[in-house]
Amino acid sequence: MPHMTFVLPHWLYWGGLIFVPFIAMYIVRKQRGKEVDGTLSKRIAYLLWFCGGFIGLHRFYVRNVLGFVYIPIFIALLLFNVQVRSAVDQISGAKNEVSIAEFNLERAQKAVENGQDGAQQKLDIAKQEMATAQQGLAKEQAVYDSWFRYTSIAAIVIGILLLIDAFLLPGLVRKCAEREKPTEEEIARARAKKEEFERLGKAEATIEVEVQNPFFHWIDKINGYVGEYVSFWSIIAVFVYYYEVLARYLFNSPTNWAHESMFLMFGMQYVMAAGFTHREHAHVHVDVIYQYFPVRAKAAINVFTSIFFFIFCIVLFWTGWVFAADSISVWEVSFTEWAIQYWPVKCTLAAGALLLMLDGIVKLIKDLVVLFGKRV
Repeated sequence: MPHMTFVLPHWLYWGGLIFVPFIAMYIVRKQRGKEVDGTLSKRIAYLLWFCGGFIGLHRFYVRNVLGFVYIPIFIALLLFNVQVRSAVDQISGAKNEVSIAEFNLERAQKAVENGQDGAQQKLDIAKQEMATAQQGLAKEQAVYDSWFRYTSIAAIVIGILLLIDAFLLPGLVRKCAEREKPTEEEIARARAKKEEFERLGKAEATIEVEVQNPFFHWIDKINGYVGEYVSFWSIIAVFVYYYEVLARYLFNSPTNWAHESMFLMFGMQYVMAAGFTHREHAHVHVDVIYQYFPVRAKAAINVFTSIFFFIFCIVLFWTGWVFAADSISVWEVSFTEWAIQYWPVKCTLAAGALLLMLDGIVKLIKDLVVLFGKRV
C-alpha cells in the first residue's frame, strides 16, 4: 500500500475545535423533538460506507448479510500488510548488508591499487560478499513485491465493492426501512416510555431548591452551553483515531500528530466541562454515609466541604492564569515535530477553573438557603 504523509495543519486543528461543535449543535437541535428512533437514514448509511465500509458496516446498517463478504477480504488485507511491513524491515537490513559490502569492496580495491600483500584475495572475498548481499536484497525485494501485490489486489477488490455499494445504498436503505417500519402500537409504546422518562426526570429535578436570581440563571446557562459545546469535540476524536488506525495499519504511515492533538483536546475538554459536571452533580464523590443524612445535614456538610472546594478552585485559577500568561508571552509551542500552540491549551485551565468556581458559588448559596430556610 502507498504511504500517507498528511500532517494536520494547525489552522485546521483549531478551526475544527471551534466550528465542529457549532455544526453538531445545529444538527442536534434541528432534530430535537422529532421522532427519529428506529428511522434509517441515507446520510448515516453513507457515513458508515465512507468510514467503515471496508468491513461492511454500511451493509450491516441496512441488515444485509452481504456485509460479511467484506470481513475476510479486510482480514486478508491486514495479514498481507503485516507481511509487507516485515518485508520492509528485511529490505532495510539487506540494504545495510549491501552498504557494508560496498564499503569493504572499496577498501579492497584501494588495497590492490596500493599493492598490499594479500589484497587480491581480500578483493575476491569482498566481491563474493557483495554478490551475496545483492542477491539477498533482490530476494527480499521479490518477497516485498509479492506481498505488496496481494495487498493491492485485496484493496482493489474492497474498492470495487464499495464503488458498487455507493450506487446500491439508497435502494438498500429504502428496502430495509419498508421491511422494519414500526407498527402504530410500537410507536405508541415508545412515546409512552418517552413521556414517562421525561416526567420522572422533571420530578427528580424539583428536588433541588430553586433560587430566583438572574446571576444564578446565567451561570447555569453558560456552564450548560460550554458543557454541550466541548462534548461535541468527541466527534473529532472518532475521525482522528479512525485516520490514525488506517494510516498505521493499512498504509504503514503512523502520524506524529494524532495522539498529541487528541491528548490536548481531551485535556481542554476535561477542564472546560468541570463547571457543567459540577452543575449536574456528576463529579465523583463518596456518599456511603452522606446519602442517609437529612437534607439540612447534607447542606451543612456541603457548606463545610466547600471551603476545600474553593481553595482548590482558587489555586487552579491562579496557577492556570500564571501558566497561560507565561505561555502567551513567548507564544509557546510543543516540543514535538508537530509543534502545536500550547498557549490556548493553558488558557483553558484558568477558564475552566473560573466556570467551576462560579457554579460552586451557586451551589453554596443554595445550600445556605436550605440550611437557614431563607430565600434570596
